[in-house]
Amino acid sequence: MTIQLKIDNAGRAQNDPGLVPLVGLTRAQLRDALVEHAGVDAKKGKMRADQVWRWLYHFGVTDFDAMTNVSKDLRAAMKAAFTLDRPEIVERLISVDGTRKYLVRLSPGVECEMVFIPDVGRSGALCVSSQVGCTLNCTFCHTGTQPLVRNLTAAEIVAQIMIARDDLDEWPTSLEDRKLTNIVFMGMGEPLYNLDHVSDAIDIISDGEGIQIGRRRITVSTSGVVPKIKELGERTGTMLAISLHATNDPLRDVLVPLNKKYPLEVLLNEIKQYPGLNNSKRVTFEYVMLKGVNDSLAEARELVRLLRGIPAKINLIPFNPWPNSPYECSDWDTIEAFADVVNRAGYASPIRTPRGRDIFAACGQLRSESVKIRASERKRLEREQSEGEPSQA
Repeated sequence: MTIQLKIDNAGRAQNDPGLVPLVGLTRAQLRDALVEHAGVDAKKGKMRADQVWRWLYHFGVTDFDAMTNVSKDLRAAMKAAFTLDRPEIVERLISVDGTRKYLVRLSPGVECEMVFIPDVGRSGALCVSSQVGCTLNCTFCHTGTQPLVRNLTAAEIVAQIMIARDDLDEWPTSLEDRKLTNIVFMGMGEPLYNLDHVSDAIDIISDGEGIQIGRRRITVSTSGVVPKIKELGERTGTMLAISLHATNDPLRDVLVPLNKKYPLEVLLNEIKQYPGLNNSKRVTFEYVMLKGVNDSLAEARELVRLLRGIPAKINLIPFNPWPNSPYECSDWDTIEAFADVVNRAGYASPIRTPRGRDIFAACGQLRSESVKIRASERKRLEREQSEGEPSQA
């Protein structure tokens, strides 16, 4: 049985366009914002920013008055300039296996999906989105059928973690008995096409005085944006995952069209240069199992050959169907035989248990109904919403 809770507005007002969201600012940006917009003395900017930072990311407050060690005058100044509002949860679905999927409205016409998966990693993983829609058009992925609407800001990425922790009742931050311990950038979009905002978000998520999810527990998945892979490692120090899915260029050109620009040889050579790569910091290769397409024993052996010399583990992902998808999932016996070839070659090759299929929350199933609209139209909608006027769009 699927539990579906529709939460209209859910107490989460959309941000007033005249107010600056504090969530999502880096430490340096937060300090500068307090000095510029809240009248904080520049000499005390770092100290005040440290105070506010802890309230934001250790306690998860949504009310300035909860910041009890901040003066009333500063709280009043912050209320006038900033907002602590979370984005609106439009829909929250709970699967029979405990997986939670959230549809989050970031602004009029702009929505993304995020998924919390319990009982993975040390405890639970949150799959976050970095874009609304996607440009890559991977043929097995439902998100690829949705055109790119826009990149998410660092604030919108971090807000996904904040919303999940609200829902899981995980404030204040504790390192004991956590439900949410891992972050995976495997939701909607290609993270390396939004690296500046993804990098800033990771700095915030991993900060030791806030959310405290270490960089070794953050994984960024890419379809193979070769020029940005080394930069990702240098800027974030996170774990790397590659959306591979094929062992030869002709097939990968179909499944992951980006391969036409960055073919397998170029991609694998770049992966070998990933900063910090070693046996304790392995690359994860994701391989979706498509019946009669990429699941033969010959392809399993070729996969082993391709990855020789790369510290790696291989996640075999049973294909998760979606409406009108052109593929079927490989038979279970076929998947196990494929895994056996890879395991005998010395690679860890777990078969990923499908989670949240009944609510379309599984790998490759995320897709919002956002549509791309012109910036002028979006501003009009936001203005009408803030004024309480009905939209004619």
